[in-house]
Amino acid sequence: MAVITQFVVVRDGVEKMTFTSKKEADAYDKMLDIADSLIPFIDNAECGLDEATTEKLAFYFATHKDDLSSLLKGASPGVATAPVKKAARKAAEND
Repeated sequence: MAVITQFVVVRDGVEKMTFTSKKEADAYDKMLDIADSLIPFIDNAECGLDEATTEKLAFYFATHKDDLSSLLKGASPGVATAPVKKAARKAAEND
């Protein structure tokens, strides 16, 4: 018989997602924490969004936090923000 270890993310007594690694479960739980923190922030904008739309927007922002962070730092949309590798930098300098 095989033993399968599963990590379950539960919020307010509701099972949200099941993972096979603790790292993935922790990352998802952190993303949910970020989304929960964003809900009051979005509500403070007083844009007239209903609760469901606010939650969807918070979840979207939390899911795409790296892209959002880059945009807030002034990066252009769609521009890769990963550091340039040294080999690629040297090749560009030699051109």
